[in-house]
Amino acid sequence: MDVKIENSWKEVLKDEFKKDYFLQIITHLKTEKLTKEIIYPAGHLIFNAFEQTPFHKVKVVILGQDPYHNPNQAMGLSFSVPDGISLPPSLQNIYKELYADIGMKIPKTGNLTPWAQQGVLLLNAILTVRANEPASHSKIGWMHFTDAVIKKISEQKQGIVFLLWGRFAQEKQVLIDETKHHVLKAAHPSPFSADKGFFGCKHFSRTNEILIHQALDPIDWKID
Repeated sequence: MDVKIENSWKEVLKDEFKKDYFLQIITHLKTEKLTKEIIYPAGHLIFNAFEQTPFHKVKVVILGQDPYHNPNQAMGLSFSVPDGISLPPSLQNIYKELYADIGMKIPKTGNLTPWAQQGVLLLNAILTVRANEPASHSKIGWMHFTDAVIKKISEQKQGIVFLLWGRFAQEKQVLIDETKHHVLKAAHPSPFSADKGFFGCKHFSRTNEILIHQALDPIDWKID
């Protein structure tokens, strides 16, 4: 089958697309479509994180859990929502930390595409969800796929900064070779946990310090 995904990722992940679990994901999604289930994000955005951040451009990984499950929110980038959509609570807290850390004004848009285009892979561990049913696709195989993505980055690249926010993301730490990559951990930016260690983590300035130390361009975190 032909998976519509950016070419550099298509090459890196070509073996995954042939595995039974991945074929089962596709079958599951097609079956739900036939039964008129609403699935987010829209089909052309399921692999948007890979489209916006080709494999050879990845410098930073921000790991989320699964897509937003309300209408018009999910766009295939972790924590991001399209222009014109109200900021979800976790993203509001990310912006608060950015203001405290680097003085970034709180933007009106929650569209994080500019980060992705600079090399920040905004990866959800689960790439689809049924409308109004959080984590409804958590067991259809996506985590096998995104675990493979993290492993490929770890194995084939050097000096990547992984931002692991919350327990779910931190469980992926075992997939990362910390002898050649950088792992920054904090509480999740959700309102339930942001004050338990996300606020004050300074991950954005720390990420740029690491990138600059490696003679790489820092991320311009400002969203216009």
